Amino acid sequence: MHTVYVIGSVNMDLVIGAARFPKLGETIRGGNFMTNPGGKGANQAVAAARAGANVRFCGKVGDDHFGSLLLGGLRGYGVDVSAAEVCPSVSSGIASITVIGGDNCIILDSGANALVDEAYVDACLQSAQNGDVLLLQQEIPLPSVRHALRRGRKKGMITILNPAPAEGCDLASLAFADYVLPNETEAAATAGCADAEQAAAKLAAYGCTPIVTLSGAGCLLYEGGKAERIPCPKVRAVDTTAAGDTLCGSLAARLSMGDALRPALRYALAAASLAVTRRGAQQSVPTAQEVAAFLRERGETL
Repeated sequence: MHTVYVIGSVNMDLVIGAARFPKLGETIRGGNFMTNPGGKGANQAVAAARAGANVRFCGKVGDDHFGSLLLGGLRGYGVDVSAAEVCPSVSSGIASITVIGGDNCIILDSGANALVDEAYVDACLQSAQNGDVLLLQQEIPLPSVRHALRRGRKKGMITILNPAPAEGCDLASLAFADYVLPNETEAAATAGCADAEQAAAKLAAYGCTPIVTLSGAGCLLYEGGKAERIPCPKVRAVDTTAAGDTLCGSLAARLSMGDALRPALRYALAAASLAVTRRGAQQSVPTAQEVAAFLRERGETL
């Protein structure tokens, strides 16, 4: 089995539910407040570990209470955090999340995530081998993301980019990504067109294989000049906070274990569907055993 290297963000999520968004200057009542570890990088690392992969997380936290909790939580899920760094006099990353009717909106304070630089990327990937998987997002500085993609390709790694948040994505860097996993909004912002198939075709022109997630409808795989829609199991969504991260991490894990793309995608879609039936970020990610049981209940197998 190869290793999944996740270079990305780690945040403490501050989550509250509400019936609607407040207007500017308005105070409304919410409920079900919770704090839980998050950040796209950390969430995806947990998802990969829960799927059974060997996972090495590379990221930075502040020398505060949240930082200790965040790294301890990752260790608890079996993620190797030996490459993670604690930065003095800097806060850990914070995500303020409002959940409304099963959907969410998020405001980020990058904190120590902003200090993930190219030299740190080089140090993290020093031990990477041909066939390992590199999983990236865009909650760390974009020059570091671009540098990591190039380094990963040079080392013969399977490179995966989740372009979230989408702003500032360097399209030329997509040539160094084997797979690009945006949602519909991110695909539109990155490619400059609203239609998912057209957006995927534009992204594919840069040399990557786009996989556009379609919320409860599954995903759109664009490969060999053709678009294929792959459905996901139907569930009642409770909280979509970590759905995309679960899919990305699960896909990376299954590829690291030798799965072909389509079986890996079927697993990742099932894992994401199961995750949205639970509240929270990392604690909502299912194990491989839970995903297998979830599929068996529906008469499906991988």
